[in-house]
Amino acid sequence: MDIIGKTDDSLIAFFRRASLPAARLALFVVFFWFGFLKLLDTSPANPLVAELLGRTLPLITFEQFILFLGTYEMIIGLAFLVPGLERIAVALLVPHMITTAGPLVLLPAVTWQGFLTPTLEGQYIIKNLVIIALAMGIAAHLHPWRERNR
Repeated sequence: MDIIGKTDDSLIAFFRRASLPAARLALFVVFFWFGFLKLLDTSPANPLVAELLGRTLPLITFEQFILFLGTYEMIIGLAFLVPGLERIAVALLVPHMITTAGPLVLLPAVTWQGFLTPTLEGQYIIKNLVIIALAMGIAAHLHPWRERNR
């Protein structure tokens, strides 16, 4: 086998070993860090969250909601990091992703600058497709529930 083939095989083997831990760590970092910033009231997403909250759940104060949301995100991050909690992480991720996509429809002036041209906030939301794909990749490595309990 030539040097390119051996290098390719080695890289593929490395990526197979490293991809799942890297995905878990990446999701932990993003969710835990961004959630923590919300708790500190330093998240650049807080104004968007406040505007969406005002349009959808005006009876809940921003202070109450941001504490809940920040904590919720930190729990998602921890659940992706801890082996055995992936199903919980995915279950928590689903409503989070649905909710975070809300501004694309409910706040178009904030998330779109033209037809199919998102603002920076819109791009921030659309990148969640990467998070969804990464979570799906982690979930694809789980053993089916019925096999775990035999």
